[in-house]
Amino acid sequence: MSDDIVIRPLDSMEKLEQAEALQSLVWPGSERDVVPAHMMITIQHNGGVVLGAFDGDKLVGFVLGFLGTDEETPERVAMARLKHCSHMLGVHPKYRGRGIGYRLKCAQRQAVMRQGIRLVTWTYDPLQSRNAHLNIRRLGAICRTYIRDAYGEMRDGLNVGVPSDRFQVEWWITSRRVEARIEGSRPPLDLAHFLGAGAHKLNPATLGEDDLPRPAEEVEQPSGNVALVEIPADFHRLRLKDLELARAWRLHTRQVFEEAFARGYLVTDFVHLSGETVPRSYYVLSHGEGRLG
Repeated sequence: MSDDIVIRPLDSMEKLEQAEALQSLVWPGSERDVVPAHMMITIQHNGGVVLGAFDGDKLVGFVLGFLGTDEETPERVAMARLKHCSHMLGVHPKYRGRGIGYRLKCAQRQAVMRQGIRLVTWTYDPLQSRNAHLNIRRLGAICRTYIRDAYGEMRDGLNVGVPSDRFQVEWWITSRRVEARIEGSRPPLDLAHFLGAGAHKLNPATLGEDDLPRPAEEVEQPSGNVALVEIPADFHRLRLKDLELARAWRLHTRQVFEEAFARGYLVTDFVHLSGETVPRSYYVLSHGEGRLG
């Protein structure tokens, strides 16, 4: 984490125009999908949150979200279902790996709590290990919703060629679970802890001669309280080397997660083994943890 990075609101058109330009660096090839500055300032002035990370006067990251409603109980009035929908989080490519995304999310949490809102939701690609580590492991979000092809065919360099399936995560920002993750009061668990607690690997991958992981041909059905689902440790690299294999992983994990969620399991943790000869990544699925709010 870098102490010289300052998080503050994007409260002028000049700063918002920097965020507009930054989007094209974070998601190259997606110029038609850029959120314009005039829309961001409207969000900012109407209950949304638009925050930037600055290195001096240079914008190097931003987070953007707006008010929405939780659709789980649509019969309730909108005010009772109010949530914050976090739409974008981007960090300049040269500033990644410095904890800026984490700091932006923590600042977003503080802003949303001041509004009296408990729930933040957003979507992300479940095959992106780096995002899973931030969203699930560090921030304490959970997931029980899988959305097939959420954004249709995407054109940017990170997503082109693979169905845009997404997790929709729930971040219950006032919960003890999230507080423990943010404060660091709960030591992170490693793979051995979960295996020792009886967790089974539902889809152990095999490695090809190219050292790229192949999805399991047979998938074990989850049972008990804890299960593990493997994903590629570096899906971006895999997609660039073998697009057909990337598509195979998408369809494979789509089936695994949809079946697990239908059985009442939800994603509650994530483990990345970077010290292995070939890194491995696993989601932790738990049963019976309820709303976690």
